[in-house]
Amino acid sequence: MWLMYALLVPTLAVAAYGFYHRIKPWFVGKPLDRLDRPAQRIVRLLKLGLLQQKTIRERYAGFFHQMIFWGFIVLFIATTVVLIDYDFQVPIMRGAFYLYFQSFFVDVLGLLFLVGIALAGWRRWWFRPPALVYTKEASLILALLFVIGATGFLIEGWRIAATNDPWGAWSPVGNVIAKISRPLFSEDALLILHRSFWWLHMGTTFAFLAWAPYTKMAHVLLSPANIYLGNLDPIGGSLKPVDFESSEIFGVNSLAQFTWKDLADLDACTECGRCTASCPANNSGKPLSPRDIILDLQKLSRRGEPQAPLIGATVSLSSESLWNCTTCAACVEACPVSIEQLPKIIDLRRHLVMDQAEFPEMMQDALGSLENRGHPFRGTQATRLDWVGDLDIPEWGEGQTYDVLYWVGCAGALVERNQKTVRATAQLLKTAGVRFAILGRDEKCTGDLARRIGNEFLFETVAKENIERLQSLGVTKVVTSCPHCFNTFANEYPRLGGAFEVQHHSVFLADLVRNGRLKPSRAIEETVTFHDPCYLGRHNGEYDAPRELVQISIGKDPIEMPRSRERSFCCGGGGGLSFVEEPTDQRVSHRRAAEAVESGADTVAVGCPFCMTMLEDAVNAKSGDRPVKVKDVAEILWQAVNQQA
Repeated sequence: MWLMYALLVPTLAVAAYGFYHRIKPWFVGKPLDRLDRPAQRIVRLLKLGLLQQKTIRERYAGFFHQMIFWGFIVLFIATTVVLIDYDFQVPIMRGAFYLYFQSFFVDVLGLLFLVGIALAGWRRWWFRPPALVYTKEASLILALLFVIGATGFLIEGWRIAATNDPWGAWSPVGNVIAKISRPLFSEDALLILHRSFWWLHMGTTFAFLAWAPYTKMAHVLLSPANIYLGNLDPIGGSLKPVDFESSEIFGVNSLAQFTWKDLADLDACTECGRCTASCPANNSGKPLSPRDIILDLQKLSRRGEPQAPLIGATVSLSSESLWNCTTCAACVEACPVSIEQLPKIIDLRRHLVMDQAEFPEMMQDALGSLENRGHPFRGTQATRLDWVGDLDIPEWGEGQTYDVLYWVGCAGALVERNQKTVRATAQLLKTAGVRFAILGRDEKCTGDLARRIGNEFLFETVAKENIERLQSLGVTKVVTSCPHCFNTFANEYPRLGGAFEVQHHSVFLADLVRNGRLKPSRAIEETVTFHDPCYLGRHNGEYDAPRELVQISIGKDPIEMPRSRERSFCCGGGGGLSFVEEPTDQRVSHRRAAEAVESGADTVAVGCPFCMTMLEDAVNAKSGDRPVKVKDVAEILWQAVNQQA
């Protein structure tokens, strides 16, 4: 056995150098604390790493990956047990443990390991789904793993046959091989085959161990590490602030400008393509692939040029690609190994906007209006009080005190269709006896649009003005109908000193119903499907409250679309895209509207003014002769409370 250990030393040395070569580029990145809250991180690792909760969502791929994963773990444990028992003379392969685990269980898991590899190969070489990356390396990895597993069974079977092992029946696969081999080979031939294939098995295993860190198989260790180091906060609060005082370059246009965790993400990628498969822009035919962004950054990282410009270096990193992102975070949510694609896209956008002043003209117009008029709706003649009409709603002034500030939002106050939503919300608050007020003409944009487009400086300017104003008024609790405003208040203002209790109107209204302050008079006779707003659902984890309002209003649960809750499809309006004219054949909103219409519902319920704007036109275009309405959940509840059909 001395020769085996002599070969193991250089094998481990080559593998260790491979991992060092992998992680070395991380150290050029900027610092970031990802070692806090260890208990939460361990739980996250158990759920996403050990139990693979996201991997198993895709049934076929998740099924065979589980077989490979658990087979690999059990075979590794079994090999370690043999080493301890045989080479270190610690007698643990005895009795029931030997029969039940080391013989029977290991054989079954080893067989599942081979079946899993075969299924993976069938998928890669026969079905060829577009989400995968097709390389010779990936095929060779599968082939070597199969050889290692198959030779392991052969040497076990030939050992049982040559020694007439009385316990051979406890190794079902090995025993079958033994029965087949006995009539074909003499005892001496079986011993020669066993010894020869043992060395082949060991040599192949050692070669694979040495080579793996230089391939995508490095994810076996790097992906669990990346899961542990992942973002624990809501996705909507994951964007990093810009240090305007010390930064010479704003945003990111080189690997060295990313954090070390951003660079670690690149090596954790398993090339599964789930991020791109879930991307609404990519699904709609637009040139954006989160997977390719990560893999192209990975390739650039391995070239060892941390200062080389990134934007425009590849097709996936082109400005055209980056401006197609709706910031919906479907890619981040879908990734089974906790890669954070969205913050990288925003960092690259920041550089385009703040350093190069290169971004779509209609987005420039929106930001120009935001800077000059306090809202992004360039050319609108509406005012922030048009929606109030005959409603007697107080404005929060100096020296006044109210329980709640109703933050209407730009899209709620200045878009005529959305004024119905904010009126319904205000009427529900009045009916429930809530002491609330609005800011009226003093309300300004929260800055969400500026931040998602990439103008961090404008965002901070607007945000600090809002925070100072609200604090001077003594505001402590905010309710808003806009998930984008909600996300900004909940996750981004606290970093700038603005800590306010904030609730989305669906959550606040659901609480009022539960407390008996709002009572629907009768159920509305409509069938409803609910579209999850990205910034309420995926970004902040709220899925139940708006559905509860629908259920309360119509007396039954809403119809669920195939893509709902955390896997909901975007309306296409986030990230500044609601201010950009899309090609007719690439409209994300039309894809989502088609799903809503196909659900058979009479009404599409939303909880976001941008979703309302994007989906209403799209639903009208897709519904044909069948009338399908788009309503906010507050409008639906107000119908039920106010007995209006």
